[in-house]
Amino acid sequence: MIRLTFALSLLAAPIFATAALADDYLAFHSPSGNIQCGMSTGDYAQVRCDMGSLTPTYRKAPPDCEFDWGSSFAVDAGGPGYLACVSDSVADPGGIELGYGKSISLGPFTCSSEKSGIECSNLGGHGFKLSKAKQKLF
Repeated sequence: MIRLTFALSLLAAPIFATAALADDYLAFHSPSGNIQCGMSTGDYAQVRCDMGSLTPTYRKAPPDCEFDWGSSFAVDAGGPGYLACVSDSVADPGGIELGYGKSISLGPFTCSSEKSGIECSNLGGHGFKLSKAKQKLF
């Protein structure tokens, strides 16, 4: 996978990703660091965000889930957002801080950061909205 790094450009300009090449990956997080996300294109196109602290909205495990669930949310290039069943983390200390009022796009995905949380969606308008107090899949 190609890893995108925007270290210097983030200091001077809003965050905008251009059209993605196959298998691009981008890690980012909310200013508080409570929401950590990974966005990828290619064969495993997906946006996934993990939350460190939350009041869980969803209390039923995904079907056949044998790993951790309840604090990870995802959306693929097609279809609605879903509660992810995971055995890893997308947290990356080198990830970009997505400041409040900023958006980032990669391939078919766009995520926006507000003081109220992070919202991510695919081109079909499906995704998730996350805050410490409430999580919503759509």
